Amino acid sequence: MAKLTCRSAFISDVHLGTPDCKAAYLLDFLRGLDCERLYLVGDIVDLEALAKRHWWHADHTAVLAELVAIAGRGIEVVYIPGNHDFQMRGLVGTSIAGIRVELDAIHEGADGRRYRVSHGDEFDPEHVGRRWIAWLGDTLHRFICWANRRVHAVRSRLELPYLPLSIILKSHVGAALAYIRDYEQRVARDARERGLDGHICGHIHFGHVRPMEGILYLNDGDWVEHCTALVEDFTGAMELIHWTDRVTPLGRASRETVLPSPEAVLGFAPLADCRADLSGLRGAEVSIAG
Repeated sequence: MAKLTCRSAFISDVHLGTPDCKAAYLLDFLRGLDCERLYLVGDIVDLEALAKRHWWHADHTAVLAELVAIAGRGIEVVYIPGNHDFQMRGLVGTSIAGIRVELDAIHEGADGRRYRVSHGDEFDPEHVGRRWIAWLGDTLHRFICWANRRVHAVRSRLELPYLPLSIILKSHVGAALAYIRDYEQRVARDARERGLDGHICGHIHFGHVRPMEGILYLNDGDWVEHCTALVEDFTGAMELIHWTDRVTPLGRASRETVLPSPEAVLGFAPLADCRADLSGLRGAEVSIAG
């Protein structure tokens, strides 16, 4: 288990209660996490899926227990519900086992930059609500995740590293990338209108570090397809990391330098030689200290 020391961490789209959730990898991440503040940026427990079919794994219980334990150690944990756990929005302003529930948050980085933190479903285009389009998108996504599970199972038996098949597909399908780009533009526009330096969200299962005309778009990704988290170091720099059998940095943004996460890196992160490959650090300490 690698250790990760940072100022703040952001995770979303865990989807506990579904077979697609990579709870074991997330549990490894959480048990090695040493931070001052942890944001749960929506779709942590997939209440929508559980209402349709009861499915649960012991690792999912362990993840919830670890989150409670993190809050119990005095770390500030903020839960911002998403569209798959929207029922939690009725608890905004309250705390559950030391975890504070909020609709959104303003996060001030160590370098003074200010970000709105929200799940991001509020930026869906209006036509997503049309029933047949929503059904088509949901059905296609379930199929991709099913394929991702099968590939992961085979590669695990062969002792090969995790391969995010669904992210590779998104990275190479023009229509998918066009949708993602439009979504990112809407998020950045909102941050600009609010007078903020950037926005941190999840929702679309596509982690990204991207500067957009003075606004920093930060998507922490998911733990269903790519297994990524966003972490802030003690200088205020933000870094997107992939965490499975190996730890891989995908993109980094400080005040001075932005190293964006291109689609090729997003798709092939477990196979790529990134700028600072941390794969040999399992069992060592990973410090994001600037």
